[in-house]
Amino acid sequence: MFILEFLGQYLTLNEIAVLAMFLMFITFLFRGIPVAFALVGVSLIFALFAEIFLDPFRASFRDIIEFDRTGIDYQRLGALGGRLFGSIVKNPVLVALPMFIFMGLMLDQSGVAQRMMHSMQKLFGQLRGGLSLTVLLIGIILAASTGVIGASVTLLGVMALPAMMKQNYSKPIATGTIASAGTLGILIPPSIMLVIMSDQLAISLGDLFMGALFPGLLLGGLYIVFIVIYGLINPKAMPAPEKHDEVGWPVIREVLLSVVPPMFLILLVLGSIFAGIATPTEASGLGAFGATLLALFNRKLNYTVLKEVSRSTLNTAGYIVGIFLAANFFAFVLRRYGGDEIVESMVLATFQDPWLIVLFILFIVFLLGFLLDWIEITIIIMPLMLPIILGLNLPIEGFGVVRDPSIVWFAILVAVTLQTSFLTPPVGFALFYLKGVCPPGVSLGHIYRGVVPFVLLQLLGLFIVFEFPWLVTWLPSVAYGN
Repeated sequence: MFILEFLGQYLTLNEIAVLAMFLMFITFLFRGIPVAFALVGVSLIFALFAEIFLDPFRASFRDIIEFDRTGIDYQRLGALGGRLFGSIVKNPVLVALPMFIFMGLMLDQSGVAQRMMHSMQKLFGQLRGGLSLTVLLIGIILAASTGVIGASVTLLGVMALPAMMKQNYSKPIATGTIASAGTLGILIPPSIMLVIMSDQLAISLGDLFMGALFPGLLLGGLYIVFIVIYGLINPKAMPAPEKHDEVGWPVIREVLLSVVPPMFLILLVLGSIFAGIATPTEASGLGAFGATLLALFNRKLNYTVLKEVSRSTLNTAGYIVGIFLAANFFAFVLRRYGGDEIVESMVLATFQDPWLIVLFILFIVFLLGFLLDWIEITIIIMPLMLPIILGLNLPIEGFGVVRDPSIVWFAILVAVTLQTSFLTPPVGFALFYLKGVCPPGVSLGHIYRGVVPFVLLQLLGLFIVFEFPWLVTWLPSVAYGN
């Protein structure tokens, strides 16, 4: 009670409730309660509190559920789902979510990635740092085909880490390369995070895909430049193999045969979106069908593979949609407390300069990435920040982009920031994905030390995108013929 009395001198009851909602949610997470249950549990607790103590909130809920002498008005009760969850299950953009997941998982299960790794090792493995370059190049290709961080990091770790250890690579540089290459999938389209951002910010998914392409390739290019320079400065960390074969036409032919089919599929999916031939939802179905055909041509498609990919797709999509619904419930209750106005006033009171406000929001997202998954941040935080960004009237040149270019630019900045949080110790999700497939001699300490330079490179990439918004807005403007 003393704490409440103290806070009551400076905060309103609604402000205390908003703060308490976030603190209780974080507490539930640290207690090991699943994210979806924590979100719904906190929402119900504070909805009940408001129903008892707050008249405006109680009135809004009685618009949905009306109690009278005859009991519950079931017609209003039936509208509860629509009021809380909107048209989530009817949104055609979200249909692309399971299709892109299926596409990535099918490419993983079909042996396409393993074939690329095997052939590219022959091409680049003879060079100093060649295995790291191979991992980064395959990471870029996988990012454009899977969009699932866990799948990319795990696959790269299983395929590349044993070979790197056998060639006496430094453990930190080997694990750092794999973890950073795997996280590119959250940014390079078709990213499932961008699919959800498109829904939450009510902007075109095609705009986000086109806007994320150059920043994603920029980060991949920074990684490659770093590996080349690091190999020259510290050759013992990435030694060349003692024995190697000459690279001739057979090796180049094998590389082309392994790389061209998945690259053609990626170009087909993204190209159909960028050219306006297909919607993202239609392109996702095309990608899932194309990945299945690649598995068939590689003679990897059978009942077991199809069953496993379908089950994994259902589990992953179900997990995301479950959190999606729970987070939407949480956001609904938060808004009934006036959480959006409270957050907006707090952020705007921090700085006067609009560019500093954007940097402050990115800093908040970066810190939240230590505690929350990208799904909760995208669904809860992004809609709260949208009115702030719109109100800043940032002078972002759209080069003819039909929609507000500042929102597309801001969304990509958040995506890059969240990608950084995947690698940041101590709770970066990519680090634990990788640790789960590491051989016994590789510790979390090796992984932590290995990702530090890549986190710095990501911050550099974030700064470049912040300073040069045209990296995001130029490609959508070209697509619109401007």
